[in-house]
Amino acid sequence: MKRISSSQFKNQFGEYLAASRDEPITIEKSGRPIAVVLSPVEYEHLQRLEDLYWIARAGAAEAAGEWVGHDDAVRLLTSRLRQSE
Repeated sequence: MKRISSSQFKNQFGEYLAASRDEPITIEKSGRPIAVVLSPVEYEHLQRLEDLYWIARAGAAEAAGEWVGHDDAVRLLTSRLRQSE
């Protein structure tokens, strides 16, 4: 993954935007990563991986008897939100 400063990105925006089609680019400020620019294809791939992860987690929870239905989940989340206020 290519790493560049925010000023480099600003000064050569078009070049780095085009380069992000081939590999993700980490933008740094004061030596710390602040953003990553990646292609839509790579982003969609990461989204699919996350979806598969959560599908697997839900399947494991259901198999272990830890499944919570929609209505129970809404009640639980509403209760926890109220407690945090």
